[in-house]
Amino acid sequence: MLQPLGAQALKLKEEAQMKIGFIGLGNMGAPMAANLASAGFDVAGFDPAGTSAAGVGVASSAAQAASDADAVITMLPNGAILRSVAEELVPAMKSGAVLLDCSTVDVDSARAVAKQAQDAGLMAVDAPVSGGIGGASGGTLTFMAGGTEAGFLKVTPLFDIMGQKAVHCGEAGAGQAAKICNNMILGATMIATCEAFALADKLGLERQKMFDVVSTSSGYSWSMNAYCPAPGVGPQSPSDNGYTPGFAAELMLKDLGLSQQAAETADADTPMGALALALYKRFVEEEDGMGRDFSAMLPRFEGRGRD
Repeated sequence: MLQPLGAQALKLKEEAQMKIGFIGLGNMGAPMAANLASAGFDVAGFDPAGTSAAGVGVASSAAQAASDADAVITMLPNGAILRSVAEELVPAMKSGAVLLDCSTVDVDSARAVAKQAQDAGLMAVDAPVSGGIGGASGGTLTFMAGGTEAGFLKVTPLFDIMGQKAVHCGEAGAGQAAKICNNMILGATMIATCEAFALADKLGLERQKMFDVVSTSSGYSWSMNAYCPAPGVGPQSPSDNGYTPGFAAELMLKDLGLSQQAAETADADTPMGALALALYKRFVEEEDGMGRDFSAMLPRFEGRGRD
């Protein structure tokens, strides 16, 4: 019994000695990096905006953060920026290190960066996240990972600190594909949930009564049960805080755009995804959705009649 426990302790010690570079210390990246540092990892961070994270060393450039790191994590806004940052990171990384991209980007960019990393003797994993700012802070994110099994296994100790679940979805780009499909479902179901509450209001049905029925019947969904858009109904959610974003409407717009870009490339018929994109585009760009949670579609529908 003593030997396995000793081996396990040695393994945990070796994992904690991993050097981590972290590029992109924004609303998501900063708490993720801080959780790694709090767990004992040696983390050097860089963000072009000059932001930092608790317990994370400050590097003067992305290349410096990547130097001698066993894994470099990126959390960036889009595929074009990822490709640009990879041009600086890849030459600075040591052979055998892992480039772990946790951004949500297009599948083509994920695959291009993975190939660039592999050609340079590195491992690459694309692992976008689900769980929002709360999940990043609480270490309860879900990671959808693409790349080689060896790369996935090497960064699994990091997933264990930053999240509650990591799924290896397949080869390079598979993580992004899973994220895009997941969020296309989420965008469409949130719209349907908000429409239903607005209709219930006009029919004189109390919101709590609707929740009690739908949350335990065939209308059950994450948008209803875990992230209810109606204030004071169901578990605590952004609707109870004036729709301060847990997941901003403009981020949902971005993800729905990626879903339709992917659908066009793959020649897939996704009419609900296309309609969800059009509605969030109007909400963010023409109405008051910018800077609000994506569940703020409910007050939007409350004030509208049939077109």
